Amino acid sequence: MYEEIEISVEHASDAKVLIISVAARLAGMHPQTLRQYDRLGLVQPGRAGGGGRRYSERDVALLREVQKLSQEEGVNLAGIKRIIGLEQLVADLQQRVMELESQLDDAYTRIAQLEAVGPYPGRDLVRQDRPSTALVVWRPRRSTDR
Repeated sequence: MYEEIEISVEHASDAKVLIISVAARLAGMHPQTLRQYDRLGLVQPGRAGGGGRRYSERDVALLREVQKLSQEEGVNLAGIKRIIGLEQLVADLQQRVMELESQLDDAYTRIAQLEAVGPYPGRDLVRQDRPSTALVVWRPRRSTDR
């Protein structure tokens, strides 16, 4: 009756354009199930001007994953919500690591450029004041209460 449509999460669009009936059919669920998952915070659809829910291809892929975890793996909805949250955290952290690695590569490139100029110009990079030869003598105060 329904044709099988495969949506990959990695390549899915984030455009919230699918109405609830279409998203439910693509996910293989009843529209009421999508409403329930929205209330539970498992998926966050966009909203149309009139308040109707709008889903993206990524949302549909997530709904399929929720269904798989629930029906095939036996995970309850609270567990699924936790899994989704942790997967998002991992994705965010992986993105941050990539950004930091890029910044580190840029810093190494800059250091290599500076070293190529000639002898390492350490004095030009970090201000180096001459060491002080001052001597500080400390004498404790005597108590006058004795």
